[in-house]
Amino acid sequence: MSFRLGMGILYIGIATIAILFLREENGIALTLWTLAVVWGTDICAYFAGKLIGGPKLAPSYSPNKTWAGLVGGVGGAMLIGSIIALYAGLPRWLILLAGLFAIIAQLGDLYESWLKRRAGVKDASGIFPGHGGALDRLDGLMPVAIVMAVISAAGLL
Repeated sequence: MSFRLGMGILYIGIATIAILFLREENGIALTLWTLAVVWGTDICAYFAGKLIGGPKLAPSYSPNKTWAGLVGGVGGAMLIGSIIALYAGLPRWLILLAGLFAIIAQLGDLYESWLKRRAGVKDASGIFPGHGGALDRLDGLMPVAIVMAVISAAGLL
């Protein structure tokens, strides 16, 4: 087994354990909040980027991502995060954390894009047609889940 493969398995494994930890330690509301913030980031960033366009965020790694998309993703994450947090009775400071998590999610997406470019592949798999592979649905979630689990383990929730 190569070092890179081992690191990939470790990264995915830690993210999986982080999500399970969140569910076990903090319940379904915080876990769903985390998922919704990340996926809301993806959706809002996509539409903001398509509607507004503008300068590219990281054209050598992910040529379709724009700064407008990032801003739209942050705004969308904060809106979705606030609705869920207020409805579910979660701490209000999570609303600000949603904006930070939107940025972390985008960094996770760019990291996977960088890995794919480095490996010389366009898509990580063909499981989801129209997407960059199975990890495209999870690339932003993995670093966010890890950070949220660390916050939880530190007793901040």
